[in-house]
Amino acid sequence: MAIILVRAASPGLSAADSISHQGTLQCSTLLKTKRPAARRWMPCSLIGLHPWEVGRPSPAVYSSLAVNPAGEAVVSSEQKVYDVVLKQAALLKRQLRTPVLDARPQDMDMPRNGLKEAYDRCGEICEEYAKTFYLGTMLMTEERRRAIWAIYVWCRRTDELVDGPNANYITPTALDRWEKRLEDLFAGRPYDMLDAALSDTISKFPIDIQPFRDMIEGMRSDLRKTRYNNFDELYMYCYYVAGTVGLMSVPVMGIAPESKATTESVYSAALALGIANQLTNILRDVGEDARRGRIYLPQDELAQAGLSDEDIFKGVVTNRWRNFMKRQIKRARMFFEEAERGVTELSQASRWPVWASLLLYRQILDEIEANDYNNFTKRAYVGTHGCGFGSLCPSVA
Repeated sequence: MAIILVRAASPGLSAADSISHQGTLQCSTLLKTKRPAARRWMPCSLIGLHPWEVGRPSPAVYSSLAVNPAGEAVVSSEQKVYDVVLKQAALLKRQLRTPVLDARPQDMDMPRNGLKEAYDRCGEICEEYAKTFYLGTMLMTEERRRAIWAIYVWCRRTDELVDGPNANYITPTALDRWEKRLEDLFAGRPYDMLDAALSDTISKFPIDIQPFRDMIEGMRSDLRKTRYNNFDELYMYCYYVAGTVGLMSVPVMGIAPESKATTESVYSAALALGIANQLTNILRDVGEDARRGRIYLPQDELAQAGLSDEDIFKGVVTNRWRNFMKRQIKRARMFFEEAERGVTELSQASRWPVWASLLLYRQILDEIEANDYNNFTKRAYVGTHGCGFGSLCPSVA
């Protein structure tokens, strides 16, 4: 079925910004619920021209178009995230025109050389948990690599709130306190030396608080949600816990002066890498997550493949499971392909850490295939020392 998709679904985009494309609309229904009053939604995917191929000022959103039972279009997760991309890109462009004043952390009694010690400690943590990525950052300018270390450490600390040794004691209130601490950090009131490094970083680069808040929201999701009805829901989760990292990092990585790509397209590629990395994490960790009662796979697609939660918990590789996994791996690779288009648009000195992330995670998909799609009892392993920043590292995200 051919349809016309109008991109300007985002508030603030004028009619002049709209473009349309022909494509194929593929839809699937959700699992029937036992509650008769529940609404049934149809997630759809439009396959058409890739935004990088049409020469437009900013890429369009093509997948996860949601249609409610009345046939009315609603804002998809991808569109919501794309709105964040537009905001981040606009912030970076404003900064390039009008650099911000240096606003060092004010409310922390830092000893002499305190910020240097804070950044050095961030570098030590990065080296310990993401060695290949850390080595890649050594090719960057000193200011950029220290800033990336500070972002990495904040993301790691946030992730460990729900996935670390004290995860059983973390409550929504604790995450609320962590978010308030984030707001203080952005206001120049860091709580400790690691916060001070990030607070200093955001005074030097056009980094917005929204992706950081969104990552905390992803941690809240892990406290309350163990199933995802469709890919639209899963996409938003992947954005929260991994795609956000790309949006945080682009202002620090920098865009190559010779790049002809739009700022929005570079942000979109960074987002795609985070999504691809997290989808890969999910596919690698199916068995491990199931043992914790979690299934990070689209429930409607499992049902279409003739699979259920019980099949995941049993952990038996069947032809149905192989076919299901082939589709999931294909989707992850599509996001990697989009990410790859953007790596060469980054500042030359900043490309290697991103390439390390992309190449490592793509190999994990190869290893899942080599294991005959047994991600129940076999872990697709390519070496955690090659950890990329796209979603922290294989042993964390």
